[in-house]
Amino acid sequence: MRNVNYPIYDVDRHFYEPPEAFLTHLPKEYRKEFQYVQVNGRTKLAVGGVISDYIPNPTFDVVAAPGAHEKWYRGENPEGLSLREIGGEPIPSDPAFFDGAAHLKVMDEQKIHAALFIPTLASVIEERLADKPDVIAALMHASNRWLAEGCGFARENRLFPVPMINLFDVDRAVEELEYVLKHGARVVGIRPAPVAGTKDPMEGRAPGMSEFDPFWARVNEAKIFVMLHVSDSGYDKINRWWTAGGKGEFRPFEKDPFAETLDWMGRAISDTLTSLVCHGVFDRFPDVRVASLENGSSWLEPLLERLAMNYKKMPKAFKQDPVESFKKHVFISPFYEDPVLRICEIMGDNRVLFGSDWPHPEGLSHPWDFFKDIEDLSDAQAQRVMSTNLKGLLEGVRD
Repeated sequence: MRNVNYPIYDVDRHFYEPPEAFLTHLPKEYRKEFQYVQVNGRTKLAVGGVISDYIPNPTFDVVAAPGAHEKWYRGENPEGLSLREIGGEPIPSDPAFFDGAAHLKVMDEQKIHAALFIPTLASVIEERLADKPDVIAALMHASNRWLAEGCGFARENRLFPVPMINLFDVDRAVEELEYVLKHGARVVGIRPAPVAGTKDPMEGRAPGMSEFDPFWARVNEAKIFVMLHVSDSGYDKINRWWTAGGKGEFRPFEKDPFAETLDWMGRAISDTLTSLVCHGVFDRFPDVRVASLENGSSWLEPLLERLAMNYKKMPKAFKQDPVESFKKHVFISPFYEDPVLRICEIMGDNRVLFGSDWPHPEGLSHPWDFFKDIEDLSDAQAQRVMSTNLKGLLEGVRD
């Protein structure tokens, strides 16, 4: 283990939302669109009037243990166990899984100085309510207000909850952005996916298009950064396209080799970042910074190769070298199983972020174990990845 004499900054920690996170401030006219209901003696979530199994237990009273799926994601499964089998028995939830004050105590135990605090259940909303943007906006404001009032967006200047914003109505998105900025937000999250169309949800709009400039302009002015965390981005449509309807609702913890190899995760983040580069967000707003979280990095090098080739083919279509623009404005949080040194070589070690994903089962049960995955980094590189880079983003530093 390295001799670490600097504070650790963790870009990817989570909380499990209790029902009141959405319901306390949700206007009555929208309550029928987001309900906790009883089905055969179990509490389930009904979104838009449809029972969802995206999160099998939306109350999170019991959950898979932190890090329980690590062997699966490292490819250490010679017995061919299912994800449920490899994860073992669920455990009762801990207060730190829900509450900011309790989470800070665990961070102290884990020797984590500061961290983002990211919603879990919120990722169910946008795909299932794509044709009801008013409901999406109401749910996001309700949960953001619950966060602002119950935890704050910069608790003790160490724990930074991430408010989520939907871009469907850019004026309303800016209004929500102003609300969270007023309450101290240092980062906001948007889903890595097309924004739903104004007439047909299937006709998406790229988030880098100029119609969303008011949002990006305010981000640029405030010098906060934007989180692009893995979500249900709707890319399971590709699996259903190939498999005559597939299996119905996307369930991220039910693994199928065909669907996984199609890379629903990598395609979504790659396409979203392509929009920001090719549609000129970084040209128009030079202080915008975005961070890709829990999307891995297998998509990174192929994307940069495509951008480089297209720059050679169509140099006049870009105002600047798209690869250099990407490397200036984008930060990557790799999986623990990813080749972190290689990502540092591609992006620069000032653009790589450590994220534990605690307490999710696919994350690390002991966040400092990530040091084992970066033994080939120099001490200076490790400090940037584990500390300096996220600290700079939270403080609005631009380089």
